[in-house]
Amino acid sequence: MAEGITALLIVVVGLAIIFDYINGFHDTANAVATVVSTNVLPGRTAVLLAGLFNFVGAFWGTHVAKTIAGDIVGPDDNLTQTVVASALLGAIIWNLITWYYGIPSSSSHALIGGIVGAVWMFKVTHDSYALESLVELFTSRGVTLALKALVVSPLVGMGCGFTFMILLLWLVRGWKPYAVNRTFRVLQLISAGGMAFSHGSNDAQKSMGIITMALVAANLARFNERGQPIVEFWVIFVCAAAMGLGTASGGWRIMKTMGHKIIKLRPINGFAAETSGAMVILTATQFGAPVSTTHVIAASIMGVGASKRVSAVRWGVATNILWAWVLTIPISAVVAAFIYAILGVLTGG
Repeated sequence: MAEGITALLIVVVGLAIIFDYINGFHDTANAVATVVSTNVLPGRTAVLLAGLFNFVGAFWGTHVAKTIAGDIVGPDDNLTQTVVASALLGAIIWNLITWYYGIPSSSSHALIGGIVGAVWMFKVTHDSYALESLVELFTSRGVTLALKALVVSPLVGMGCGFTFMILLLWLVRGWKPYAVNRTFRVLQLISAGGMAFSHGSNDAQKSMGIITMALVAANLARFNERGQPIVEFWVIFVCAAAMGLGTASGGWRIMKTMGHKIIKLRPINGFAAETSGAMVILTATQFGAPVSTTHVIAASIMGVGASKRVSAVRWGVATNILWAWVLTIPISAVVAAFIYAILGVLTGG
């Protein structure tokens, strides 16, 4: 029995690393689409630098990981490795579908949806009431925090992008165009690094949280004095490496959408969007909120575009992105629930 648990745990950890890697290349555009579309850096150089900053950023705290590991379900729920594996598979499948079609959806909310769907199906098959279990999950601190972030963080990102762009335009109003471009081509290197760092600080922690959840399910986790599971250093390092390598592999399909299809970007626009997005994400990370870096940077780009004129934003593309945002949690939840319904029978868990 112990050998079976160990084997399942290894499978789950492997799936979490795969999810982290896919999250990295799925979200490469978050960090580098603006710096590539403005021709500040060639694509290959940009993604390698983004991978490095993602890796470093992943070591910046574990607040989000603790939210994922302990604030959606607790040790008293007696989850199995099959539940965690089903949650990951639901998120991975949705990520691959949206990556294939170049849709900048949220890996974070795909994971939240996957956890909700798999845990709900687990509870229902173990004699819990369907509606009661669903309400319990959606009122948990972790899911509530994620849903609030789903709504608030893009609005804040858009507002910050709009306001910061207006401020920058006022500051450079007397500059010659070539001086503006030259200055912000340099500054955009810093803002792109900051955006990649913030992406690693928030997104890599989700996989840390899911591995820690698996360790809790296997009774192998340690807990702090507040009863929260401790995120081990090896978990942090492995997830940081997977995220960095995934980002460095480059997600070119989504990069075209983020860098070219929403608005036409210049270096000053890219700097404004990246700086605004990074500030919002780092703030959320400090509060343990699993925000969507995709939502935040896309909204920041829209805010920057709207500062020129409302028609500068291609709202048709923005509407398609919005639909992906709305559908991510429910679809990944349904997929994960379906997967658990099959794996639960096959594994007995």
